[in-house]
Amino acid sequence: MRGLIVAMKINENACQCTPSIPVHPEKETGKRRWKLILLLTAGLAVGTLLYCWIEPVANFLTFSLFQLPVNSHLGSSVAFFLYEAPKVILLLAVIVFGVGIIRSFFTPERTRRMLSGKREYAGNVMAGGLGIVTPFCSCSAVPLFIGFVETGVPLGVTFTFLIASPMINEVAVVLLFSMFGWKIAVLYMITGLFIAITAGWVIGRLNLERFIESWVFDIKIPESPVSGDRITFENRIQYGLNAVRDIVGRVWPYVLAGIAVGAAIHGYVPEGLMASFMGKDVWWAVPSAVLLGVPMYSNAAGIIPIVQALMEKGAALGTSLAFMMAVIGLSLPEIIILRKVLKWQLIGIFAGVVALGIVITGYLFNAVL
Repeated sequence: MRGLIVAMKINENACQCTPSIPVHPEKETGKRRWKLILLLTAGLAVGTLLYCWIEPVANFLTFSLFQLPVNSHLGSSVAFFLYEAPKVILLLAVIVFGVGIIRSFFTPERTRRMLSGKREYAGNVMAGGLGIVTPFCSCSAVPLFIGFVETGVPLGVTFTFLIASPMINEVAVVLLFSMFGWKIAVLYMITGLFIAITAGWVIGRLNLERFIESWVFDIKIPESPVSGDRITFENRIQYGLNAVRDIVGRVWPYVLAGIAVGAAIHGYVPEGLMASFMGKDVWWAVPSAVLLGVPMYSNAAGIIPIVQALMEKGAALGTSLAFMMAVIGLSLPEIIILRKVLKWQLIGIFAGVVALGIVITGYLFNAVL
């Protein structure tokens, strides 16, 4: 007995742990990883089945259960809402989860390090790409801007990021894909990226650093002790789930509200009405749509379903996308928040350059599509 106790004490001193059943951390980690993969695969399969059943269920509820006339305004609106709402929410959850995992590789500190020290052209392109996969909202505009300036990121590159991040986000891409198809979604991504890179390059060429508030250069932001490089596979899955809970949980009321407005337009606005003042042949439609979109407070979740309904009633694609880009990329709240770090001269140049790019894009879309 004494020998056993001595042996146990020796073992305890050698490995600093009490005797227990052998555990293999690598094997346990591998098992958890495969369980997660199987659960994700099963969830994707269930989601695919649900997606296939959305349209027949929506039609059954509208025309059989509620017994609304097929050709009525109300029946058309209700069927539109019952079909689009679950479809968009489901697609949104899947895409946000995937993008959330991608975002786990890009902490704000790592993003700043990647952009600092880059040449102007390469930095603008990289900033546009990072803006697509990096979380950003109006409330974080000031700390992001300060952090970029503090680490030496050029002003033009900073603005490329600030334009691309809100304009080309996963919510916009998912909604465009679900309502217009992949071609329009990809075209929007390419166009938004081009606007962000071009606007950032133009602002960088103008040497406007003198219009940044002087106190910004005196701030030093400490680095976060948490590095994205040390996040495990399970952590990244959790990051994706948290992104779904945060983003979808935050935007679903806007999604439903936008789809409800779109459903009303779909059911009650006469065909071709919007062509009279948002059609491709109306020369003033695109700049008017941009001017109308800037002061509006909305996001992609709330505005894209309305854009879809407007296009169904005769609005041109270029005019509609210009309106949407102005709402998302030139929102009045973001401009007001940026006033804390920028002087009015730079804000005016920033808004003017982006607005001009959106107007040109709207006219181009109307001409070729």
